[in-house]
Amino acid sequence: MARILIIDDEDQIRSMLRLMLERVGYEVIEAPDGIEGIRKYREKPADLSITDLIMPNKDGIGMIIDLKKEFPGVKIIAMSGGGVNRPEGYLDGAKKLGANRTLTKPIDRDKMLTAVKETLKEDSGIAESAE
Repeated sequence: MARILIIDDEDQIRSMLRLMLERVGYEVIEAPDGIEGIRKYREKPADLSITDLIMPNKDGIGMIIDLKKEFPGVKIIAMSGGGVNRPEGYLDGAKKLGANRTLTKPIDRDKMLTAVKETLKEDSGIAESAE
């Protein structure tokens, strides 16, 4: 089954996503920020990266830019609750930078599992939205 890298600074979100994805058979790796996420991806590339956009140290936007530069075929689902702003602005930026799918927080289980399944099936890194 596919290996998925989850990057989010919130422990509860990472744990929830890990349980959700492991229950349907995916292997899951976790990172608390973009710096650690890129390091883990370089060590052992994942089939899919799911990243929050607003994080300390290196945010999701910076991570998407760096991953796409180094690994053009990387598959990414970006998610955001928006912080102090509405999430749409962050998610639109993520799509423009190459995220395959975007989801708003709080995460809907069915939307996430559908986005994961569809993104893993894609042959290229063409940006789409799961919303």
